[in-house]
Amino acid sequence: MANNNNQKLVPEAMNALDKFKYEVASEVGVTLKDGYNGDISARDAGRIGGNMVRKMIQQVESQMK
Repeated sequence: MANNNNQKLVPEAMNALDKFKYEVASEVGVTLKDGYNGDISARDAGRIGGNMVRKMIQQVESQMK
């Protein structure tokens, strides 16, 4: 099992990001279950992560205008 040594800069944001992940997953048609989701395909995981990043960038860009 891999060790995850990533430190969270804002640990309080984890719940919001987790909720955001589930929202984006439902938008792209991927069903996530509570807890471990390591059985989803890399393609589906990439679609979720890519769309999360895209939406976060759009939000920051709209705030900068």
